[in-house]
Amino acid sequence: MTEKKIKMASIGFDFICILFLIFVCYLAMPVTSNRVIYLPKGGVSEIITYLQEKNFEVCKFDGLFVRMFGYPQSGWIDIKATHLSRGDFLYRLTKAKAAIKTITLIPGETMYFFAQDIAKEFDLSATKILEAYKKYAKYEDGVILADTYHIPMGITEENLVLYLLNHSLERHKALSIKILGEYDEVQWFKYIIIASIIQKESANIPEMPLVSAVIHNRLKKKMPLQMDGSLNYGQYSHTPITAKRIRNDSTLYNTYRHKGIPHNPIGSVGFDAIKAAISPADVDYLFFVKNPQGTHTFTRTYNEHLKNIH
Repeated sequence: MTEKKIKMASIGFDFICILFLIFVCYLAMPVTSNRVIYLPKGGVSEIITYLQEKNFEVCKFDGLFVRMFGYPQSGWIDIKATHLSRGDFLYRLTKAKAAIKTITLIPGETMYFFAQDIAKEFDLSATKILEAYKKYAKYEDGVILADTYHIPMGITEENLVLYLLNHSLERHKALSIKILGEYDEVQWFKYIIIASIIQKESANIPEMPLVSAVIHNRLKKKMPLQMDGSLNYGQYSHTPITAKRIRNDSTLYNTYRHKGIPHNPIGSVGFDAIKAAISPADVDYLFFVKNPQGTHTFTRTYNEHLKNIH
């Protein structure tokens, strides 16, 4: 190799080294970002343009590195950091998973209030959530089981409801097969209706089989259930039950005016209430009333019940 060629090769190598150092320094520059980022559908150029419009510290040149690392998924993603290097930021754009939030439906709560909670947490419309629930659910309440759910951010109201319903219906079926050995949807949801009353009426889990026994014993004797909790449906979940409300509520939820169980569950249920609905305690109680300790006193006769009221 001639001296000129050696010199040219040396210059070329030095140039490559300089470029490499520039790239390294560029990728090492600090970047501040939100931990959770929304990425639109489209190509890398569209994503970079979108991020620029949202005041992220990126430029068209960064698209080259993004293409080298992979391809970002659209929607809300969690990059799990807010202060990182440019290279790490661009890499995480392509590798980050969907951003997830958790929402908990507590036992006894109604779909009406659960929709408000979801809407607030995920910036959605409670009205649209309830409309979607009414569209797809067979029962006015109680289909979605009390549980903690992990929901991807950016989900639509309809897809959210479909996810919650499908997940819960799978669990309903699995629980029925586990406990009863089969899944008869109509019969199962009769138990869920009873469980929803138990959930509202019981002061604690140990009381649940006793409340269940009162319900089953009254049904066998064709007595009205006369349970205040049955009127805590929908928007009345947290409304105290008064004599006026009992007189004026004409719905089938009013177990003072209508015999049998309501036509729909009153609210969400947990596993303990379901077990109690299926396996009531082996007692002949027909009445119960809240006592000074905040639990309930159970009795067999109306005269005993009257003494406990007074």
